Amino acid sequence: MGNTEVFLWHWFAFAGLVVFLLVLDLKVFHKTDHEPSFKESTWFTIFWIAVGLAFNVLIWLWAGHEAGLKFLTGYVVEKALSMDNIFVFVMIFKFFSIPLKYQYRVLFWGILGAVVMRLLFVLIGVELFNRVSWVMPLFGLLLLYSAYKLIVHSGAEIHPEKNIVLKTARRFFRVTEGDHHEHGHDFFVRQNGLLYITPMFLVLLVIESSDVIFAVDSVPAIIGVTNDRFLAFTSNVFAILGLRALYFLLAGVIDMFKYLHYGLAAVLGFIGLKMIGDYVGAEFYGHEEHLITPLMSLVIIAVILGVSIAASILLASREDKIEDKG
Repeated sequence: MGNTEVFLWHWFAFAGLVVFLLVLDLKVFHKTDHEPSFKESTWFTIFWIAVGLAFNVLIWLWAGHEAGLKFLTGYVVEKALSMDNIFVFVMIFKFFSIPLKYQYRVLFWGILGAVVMRLLFVLIGVELFNRVSWVMPLFGLLLLYSAYKLIVHSGAEIHPEKNIVLKTARRFFRVTEGDHHEHGHDFFVRQNGLLYITPMFLVLLVIESSDVIFAVDSVPAIIGVTNDRFLAFTSNVFAILGLRALYFLLAGVIDMFKYLHYGLAAVLGFIGLKMIGDYVGAEFYGHEEHLITPLMSLVIIAVILGVSIAASILLASREDKIEDKG
């Protein structure tokens, strides 16, 4: 990260900040189960974005403008990719018929698990990236394949009932009967002296296992932006922390963004080609610098996402008008 060295205490300080924010979120902001209103979700989305950008300013002042740009680019990429998570969450909650007031708590624990998994994925990915030169084009090809999958298959086509973790849990654990009104948001209950898992815990398992799939796209993408462990992980985490509020803000209007996956595919494709280009430039032409600067990358990614979001909203509005006339 430039000339600024990251020490172990920086990691612990960041971990303390994340724990503080999560406790604040669960014990203060969402102490009781309720259905978040559009207004509440809007303000919390703004809050989490503000927290992420405030940390970005701190990085900028501490480590310099290049580190600040890389953090911001990584944050924007991860925030955009999290939109694809929302499509999947909608399908999972719909499949399990989870009441809206219980969904926030499931997402809280799901995202806590996602933070831990992303840390492992980032540390392993960066270590491979720094030690093995051909990992860079391999990650690039992986992102190109992910881009292709996004174009061909949208997140709306996911089938929770086929999840292998769900099938395994149902086979080897005792699962309670009854609906969610009987057990509330509990993940475990005792019946006749025996411990049972509830359908809520099954939902959590499906969400956690889905995040592993998301990480296959997310981690190579963030490493394509920066191979600094601290920047990659922190930008990833701040994007994840705001995912719950963003989900409740957009879940009801997610159909308006049904063309966004083309933009996400273009972003993944761009980063993949950039990684391959940087590898070719370094290995065969001796280029030590990136072929595309961090600022250029940020601008290109922002334009791609802006165009895809605008196109989605405009086309959705046009389709609604056509349906109204019909």
